[in-house]
Amino acid sequence: MSRVLILPGLFGSGEGHWQRYWLQDQPDGRLVDQDDWDHPNLPDWMARLDAALEEAGEAYIVAHSLGCLLAARLAGRPTARRVKGALLVAPCDLPATEALHAGHISFGTMPTETLPFPSMTIGSLNDIYMSLDRLTMFGHLWNSDIRNIGLAGHINVASGFGRWPSGYGLLEMLKARAKHRRPRRSISAAAATA
Repeated sequence: MSRVLILPGLFGSGEGHWQRYWLQDQPDGRLVDQDDWDHPNLPDWMARLDAALEEAGEAYIVAHSLGCLLAARLAGRPTARRVKGALLVAPCDLPATEALHAGHISFGTMPTETLPFPSMTIGSLNDIYMSLDRLTMFGHLWNSDIRNIGLAGHINVASGFGRWPSGYGLLEMLKARAKHRRPRRSISAAAATA
């Protein structure tokens, strides 16, 4: 059974957040813990994610908010080969997030590279951290399946999401998609058969 790595966003996913419930509900779930949840720094956070993926061998990622951007930053990194799929829930838009939480985030620019693993991006009509237009644009850039779940805010405790059991169905859909994915061949292997 593949591990499920939980990636919270800014300030972590506190008590009552659906990611905390998922850690309890998923026997294979593991939190990718960070030293500083209040002042995210991309190199530090990425080092923790790389280490967790190396330890896991292979894993699914379940990310929320800034955690989605961390997962999207795996494009082009060696550890991306260990990701079977990523559920990206309510990704945040860095300009909006930096305006709402000035001085907290050091995360560079928005990731725009195509993800080398299957992904599903979940958003809503009224998320103050990312408009639906921007969510759709980044979802397309990442080559991700995009799901709009309606008036769901930032899909967090403040918008009424506790355990969020319907999210498990989305994770299972992602897992099914990953199972039917054809393995990628390396460039040298493709050239050898041409």
